Amino acid sequence: MIRWREWIFGGARGLPRQEGQAASCRQLLHTVLATSREWLWALDNEGRFRFSSDACKSLLGYRPAELIGEHFSMVVDVDHLPDSIAQLIHSPETPGSAEGLVRCRRRDGRTVWIDSSVLNRPARRGRIPGLEGTSQRFRSATLDPASMAIRHKRLSETIDETRLRAAFQPIRDLSGGHLVGAEALARFQGAAGTNPERWFAEAAALGRSADLELAALGVALEAAQHLPPSLYVALNVSPATCLDPRLLVVLESSDLPLERLVLELTERLEVESYSPLISALEPLRRRGLRVAIDDTGAGFSSMRHVLRLRPDIIKLDRSLIAGIDDDDGQRALGAAMTVFASQIGATVVAEGVETESELAAIKELGMAAAQGYLLGRPTVDETEWESWRTEAWPATGRFK
Repeated sequence: MIRWREWIFGGARGLPRQEGQAASCRQLLHTVLATSREWLWALDNEGRFRFSSDACKSLLGYRPAELIGEHFSMVVDVDHLPDSIAQLIHSPETPGSAEGLVRCRRRDGRTVWIDSSVLNRPARRGRIPGLEGTSQRFRSATLDPASMAIRHKRLSETIDETRLRAAFQPIRDLSGGHLVGAEALARFQGAAGTNPERWFAEAAALGRSADLELAALGVALEAAQHLPPSLYVALNVSPATCLDPRLLVVLESSDLPLERLVLELTERLEVESYSPLISALEPLRRRGLRVAIDDTGAGFSSMRHVLRLRPDIIKLDRSLIAGIDDDDGQRALGAAMTVFASQIGATVVAEGVETESELAAIKELGMAAAQGYLLGRPTVDETEWESWRTEAWPATGRFK
C-alpha cells in the first residue's frame, strides 16, 4: 500500500521503468481506486484536498472533483477530531500515523462516522507534504468479536466505575449582568484518553450513545444540587436519546424540578422524523421543562430544528459569534436571529464569547444572554459554584 501511495502521490519516479509494467500497474491502480469501498485521500500542508478516490461519492455524497482544492473542514467536524489525528494536523513537519473515529458531514447534512487511518508525510526529497490516509464508514459489525468486546468493556467501565464528573459553565444575562443558568459538561477522569468528544464518539460508534448520555445526565443532575437554586441547568442530549424511555426516569429521579431544567439538543445530528421527538418532549414541556437548540448555525439542520421544535432558547454557535464585532454579515444574521426568536417566543443565547468587543456587539443586537471564556470558564470546583450565589456584574463598569 505504501508503494501504491508513492506511485499515486509521488509522480513517475515511483513507477516501474518498463513501460509495459507501468501500464499494467496504472490499470491495476485505476481498478483498485474505482472499485474499493475504502476512501483514499490526500491533503496538502494547508489541509486542502489534492486527491480523492471515487469512494467519497458513496461515503459523503461528493464527487472527487468537488473536493479537490477544498479544505477538509468542508466534510470533517474539525472541533471534534480524535486527539491523535489532531496532533498530526498541528505538527505538519513531524512524521507519524494515527487512527480514529472521525465525525463527518455528508453533502445532504447527515452525520456519518468514518474509521480513518492517517499518515503524516513531511516535505522531504521533493515529496509534497501533507496528510494521506484511508477511510471507511464505521460499522461495528465489521470489527472482530475480540475488539468489540474490549471496546464495550472499556466503555462500560467508564460508565459504571463513576469516571464521569460534571463541570458547569455559567450563563449570564446581558441586561443586568447576573447569572441565570449553567451548562453541564461531561468530564472524564481516571481513563485513558479523557477527551469528552472521544468518549462520546466511541459510544456513538458502538451504538451506545444513549447509555453514555444518560449516565452523564445523571451525574450532572446530582452535581447540580450544589448550584445556586436560582440558576437553570442546561443538559446536553441528542434527539435520539430524547426518545429513550430511560430519560424520564433519570429526570424524575433528580430532586431538581423540571422548571429548572433545559434540554439542549445538538443541531448537528440528523433527525429523520420530528413527530416522535415532539411527542416525547411535549409532556415534559407542559410540566415546565424547556428546550434549547444548541450550536445553531454550525451545521445544515439548525433552522429546520428551530422551525419544527419551536425551542424556548436558541443558542448561537461560536462560529457566528467569533468576530461579530467586525463583520457586517454576522451582525446582520445575529440581528435577524434575535428578531426571529422574539417572534416565536424564544430567547437567544450567544455561545463562545471571548472578547469585550464581541460582548458589546451582541448586547447592542439585543441578545438575551451569553456564555464563553470571557464570562466564565467551565469548572468542576464546587467552591466556585457556591460563589455564584452572590456573583453579579456591577451596574457600571467592565460588563456594562
